Amino acid sequence: MAASDALRSHLLAGQVIPAHPLALTPARTLDERRQRALTRYYLAAGAGGLAVGVHTTQFAIRDLAHGLYRPVLELAAETVRAEARSHVALIAGVVGRTKQALAEARIARELCYDAALVSLGAWGDASDAAMVEHCRAVAEVIPIFAFYLQPAVGGRHLGSAFWRALAEIENLVAIKIAPFDRYRTLDVVRAVAEAGRSDVALYTGNDDHIVGDLLARFPFSVRGGRTPVRIVGGLLGQWAVWTRRAVEMLDAVRTIRDGDAVDAEWMRLGAALTDANGAIFDVRNGFAGSIAGIHEILRRQGLLAGTWCLDPCEGLGRGQMEEIDRVLRAYPELTDNDFVAAHLEEWLA
Repeated sequence: MAASDALRSHLLAGQVIPAHPLALTPARTLDERRQRALTRYYLAAGAGGLAVGVHTTQFAIRDLAHGLYRPVLELAAETVRAEARSHVALIAGVVGRTKQALAEARIARELCYDAALVSLGAWGDASDAAMVEHCRAVAEVIPIFAFYLQPAVGGRHLGSAFWRALAEIENLVAIKIAPFDRYRTLDVVRAVAEAGRSDVALYTGNDDHIVGDLLARFPFSVRGGRTPVRIVGGLLGQWAVWTRRAVEMLDAVRTIRDGDAVDAEWMRLGAALTDANGAIFDVRNGFAGSIAGIHEILRRQGLLAGTWCLDPCEGLGRGQMEEIDRVLRAYPELTDNDFVAAHLEEWLA
């Protein structure tokens, strides 16, 4: 399945793509009503895509005991088809070695997903060539959204040579850059520019540097051209909450980032968002409570009934609740509580 021009144009325009959480009942079974409500929230907020079956959706949905991978992807796709008023890019998380990844990619294609976000977390110390061939195999099934995952949560360092080779895959439509490292972020941007791939959209996954990534005018251009390569949007766990504010922020970024100077208020906003993300993602406990932290924000807004995860041992980290309380007091402007409150009943209907 080759990538369409429409998909490439949509991603290159820059979109807010939340990483979709998993709504559970107290018995840790799928809460379909609230799962649909979450999808409706993201659509109403103006998201241009959804990433489903990714880390925020919980990798355990693939376990035979749960059997939720296909049902969760299908529920999101059905809700988008019923609710969306314009194109929304559906991105399916694809993990594991090639056999598993291909099976998941085929499910995504059957469900009419637009692309697969390919995680390389299962590849350990494999060679660059082996990982590129893996991505190439998935790309023969469905367009791919490559993913640079930070080492702190299972990723590994991937040099510019890897990204330069990956950029040779024709069915590559986008890259989520999430090493949480400025030097390695530059590796990806430079590699794509050197490959001459003006048709590959770059998305930030650096939840610790969202505003800076979106505003940056990188010192690289495709084949010596005058237009700098940009990170045009984000596929982010952070954007699973306060999504309406994320859409408003990206809209504002588009209007000012080509100017001669950026107002200092943007730097303040970037620092505030990073501080809030540190609490939500439980940075102080090595990201142990990152999913539960997202759930806690959504619970307080009424979108989720609780913070339950598939793993009963997974929950908020030590001191995380207090940190979330702190950032909510400090940065009320980051939240979209009024927007959610105004529409919650219709999303839950």
